[in-house]
Order: sequence, then C-alpha cells, then structure tokens
Amino acid sequence: GMWANESWGRYWGWDPKETWALISIMVYAFVLHMRLIPGLRGRFTFNLWSIIAYASIMMTYFGVNFYLSGLHSYASGDKVITPTSVFYSIGFVAILGSFSYIKYKKYYKK
Repeated sequence: GMWANESWGRYWGWDPKETWALISIMVYAFVLHMRLIPGLRGRFTFNLWSIIAYASIMMTYFGVNFYLSGLHSYASGDKVITPTSVFYSIGFVAILGSFSYIKYKKYYKK
C-alpha cells in the first residue's frame, strides 16, 4: 500500500487488477473458512470451491492482463480473442464435476 501511494499517489484505486486481486483473496479466505461452517464441510464442496478459487487466480492473471483495460493490463483496446480451448476446458470441468458429484452421492453420502 505504501509503495502504491508513492507511485500513483493513492493507496487503492478500483483498477481491474487490484479488484480481482481482492476477489481472489476473498475467495481463498472463503475456501479456508469453509471448514467452520457445518453445511460446507464436505469433501466434494471443498474440492469444487478449490477449483473455483484457482479459476479466480487464472482470471486475475489472464483475464485482467489480456482482456480488461486498466493501469496494470496489456489490453489497450485490442479485439478480445478467446481461444476455443477455454470453452473446452470449462466444459470438461463441468462434465467431470457432474460425474464426480454422482459418484460422491453414490459412495460417500450417507
């Protein structure tokens, strides 16, 4: 914060990189504190939220750097090109998550 104040004259600005860094910290804090909430102590729920937390880090890096424009990004009004592998990866994770939830309900849920 002190370095930001010296560099830009402010401690916090709602720049996309700073905002997504805050979102990533909040998501990981939620994953860390899920063990204290009785309804969220399950193995499947923890693993699902861990994947979501990792996706928030990927959004902080790739999404903000290359898709959103701001002080800390490389996107300067360029056309957004999303590779098809992103859509395939999201679909694969959704299908794998569905199958794992079915297996979890079948073998581990009492």
